[in-house]
Amino acid sequence: MEELNNNINIKDIQDDSNNQDFYKNFKDKLIEVEQFPSIYTFKFIVKSDSDQAEKVKGLFTHASAKFSEKKSSGGKYTSISIENYVNNADEVVNYYKKVGEIPGVMML
Repeated sequence: MEELNNNINIKDIQDDSNNQDFYKNFKDKLIEVEQFPSIYTFKFIVKSDSDQAEKVKGLFTHASAKFSEKKSSGGKYTSISIENYVNNADEVVNYYKKVGEIPGVMML
């Protein structure tokens, strides 16, 4: 069976300034494009000189979690990719909601 890796970017979802509708639209899109359960890749950008990266990584406690980081060319920002097992679209949305509570984290 071929594994699909059609991860959608959270930035591609229309934002009408109503978080409930945004997350509902995101969940609907996830259900449309992803197959669950699966390993889902989360992507974030944080300031390199902050503790944001550790806070983000601290939310992903599943044994499957794999982290990779890459600093920007100027070193001001760090991108974080996290591969994490999820059972369904609700889990993906919940991770994004939790990360969204950390000030200054950009979600991709």
